[in-house]
Amino acid sequence: MTGRAAKSLAWIQGLYFLATGLWPLFDIDSFQAVTGPKTDLWLVRTVGLLVTAIGGTLLVAAWRRHITSELVLLAVSSAVALAAIDLIYALAGVIRKIYLADAALESLLVAGWVCAWFMQKRTPAHP
Repeated sequence: MTGRAAKSLAWIQGLYFLATGLWPLFDIDSFQAVTGPKTDLWLVRTVGLLVTAIGGTLLVAAWRRHITSELVLLAVSSAVALAAIDLIYALAGVIRKIYLADAALESLLVAGWVCAWFMQKRTPAHP
């Protein structure tokens, strides 16, 4: 996928994932103050590292201006997965409702990628 929209989305999602992934790694106390207490901090840190890795990958692709189908799949599938977990467990009362805000942001990212895909399909190829 090419285009300014896709590159912008890679920057936005990459920065968001980098920030939210690094947060529990560098300040677990403030992270838990917002998101609620956690019993398995190793799991919080594992998820943080994985989200950071995805964010870093998106940022490198945006920097190189090389947005591939595989990168879009990574961006969309990770946002869908995180939004689903947020919704299921926040609505069940297992995690705090603040996670619904993350679900909303993840959903906006998915919508952005879908719009970028449709925009690309409508743009005629240049020889």
